[in-house]
Amino acid sequence: MFSLFSSMSAMVLQSTMLAIESQQVITMRLTKFASGGPDVQSEAELMVNEKVQELMKAGQTLMKAAFEGKSGLGIDTVLGHYRETVSANVARLSA
Repeated sequence: MFSLFSSMSAMVLQSTMLAIESQQVITMRLTKFASGGPDVQSEAELMVNEKVQELMKAGQTLMKAAFEGKSGLGIDTVLGHYRETVSANVARLSA
C-alpha cells in the first residue's frame, strides 16, 4: 500500500512540475509570436514537430511497458521525457 501511495505521489509531483514548467514555455512562445519576426514561423513548426515526436515517444514507452507487464505503464518515464523537452525549450527560448 505504501509503495502505491509513494508512486502515486511521485506521479502527481512530476505532473504538477510539468504543468508549471510548461507554462513558462507557453508564455515565452506567446511572447515571441506576439512580437513577430522572421523566426516565428520556424518556432511554430518546431513546436508542432516536437509535440508529434513526444506523442510518438510516449506511445512507444507506454506500449513497451504494457507488453513487459510493468506496473504504472511507464508513466514516470513519459513524464520525464516531457519534462526534459520542456526544460530544453526554456533554455533555448531564454537564450
